[in-house]
Amino acid sequence: MIRDGWVRAGLVGIGAGLGAGVLGAGWHYSNMLLDTRGQLAFPERVLDAADGQVTLARSRLAEQPGIWGLRWNDGLAVIGPVEQVRRDRVVRGLLAGPVPAAGTLAVLDAGPYDPDPGARGLEFTEVDVPTSLGPAPAWWVPGSGDTWVVHVHGRGGARREALRILPALHRMGLPQLVISYRNDDCAPPSPDGHYHLGDTEWQDVQAAVRHARAAGARRIVLYAWSMGAAISGAFLDRAPEAEAVAVVVWDAPLLDWWATLRQQARNRRLPPALTPVAAAFARYRIGIDFDRFTLRTNPPAVRPPTLLIHSTEDTAVPVAVSRDLAAAAPALGWSVEYLEVPGVEHTASWNADPQRYEKAVSTFLRAHLG
Repeated sequence: MIRDGWVRAGLVGIGAGLGAGVLGAGWHYSNMLLDTRGQLAFPERVLDAADGQVTLARSRLAEQPGIWGLRWNDGLAVIGPVEQVRRDRVVRGLLAGPVPAAGTLAVLDAGPYDPDPGARGLEFTEVDVPTSLGPAPAWWVPGSGDTWVVHVHGRGGARREALRILPALHRMGLPQLVISYRNDDCAPPSPDGHYHLGDTEWQDVQAAVRHARAAGARRIVLYAWSMGAAISGAFLDRAPEAEAVAVVVWDAPLLDWWATLRQQARNRRLPPALTPVAAAFARYRIGIDFDRFTLRTNPPAVRPPTLLIHSTEDTAVPVAVSRDLAAAAPALGWSVEYLEVPGVEHTASWNADPQRYEKAVSTFLRAHLG
């Protein structure tokens, strides 16, 4: 495991003569980690759309199974499973939404629904959660019980990430609070304008749990995606309010920043040696201790029963980390169940098979909530 000594060694190496190119590349990589400005890319191309079908240029992403959003510059449609694959094209069902014109550049979006819980037929109220930086908007979806679900989206995401699972949890009678946190478009910025990769964002989860408890929540379910797991894991480790958490569900969870940094460097075709350099810069800039976010060796102080869900084709957050934590959990005194989903990208396990996903989640929650 990489520890602080590696970070210090990276800094010493820089001072001892690493070239300006390596120095600059490491700084640039740390910028990508901390930059809160999201830029949406449109890598797919619509070839045709008519008669309840959409034809996309063939690509690995266009061939992913299941139900997806197809998002373009000024539209979002819901598309269904693959119906036909030809040499250069993929045909899928067009289930709802506007019809894109031929030639439209688009992206397969794991979130097929916009803009709020009303898109799923749910009544909701927009509330403000008082955080240390100011009010952070949240959607409150009422339910009949006193166990509340607090939803935490991932890095660069938004509250809409939770729209897929809201109806299934609503059917269980669970009130739900879908939160925003610092640096979201609708929430206060962090003082330095940077992501802190979970190291300060957990305080906004703490504020949300306090809000829920003050409104009558007896128990809390934490439901998080991607970096939302790092944020909620830090909450479980550092906040006294974590004792109220009865159950955790983590989808495509970021459970080890070091492993994720190495994966992201590979994605960008960066030399492996840049990972500790970029980490050293990130630590200098925001004060984060990446080792503290390696949950297999540094589990949180509070460890409620946890369901991990991860897809095999996740290129953003390595699936091996979830496998390793699930295997190590018994020795950590941590009740962990693990669901692995084939064939889809980051945070798209629901998309692959919504019925299977929702059944697994509801079965797990019923078993542990009573």
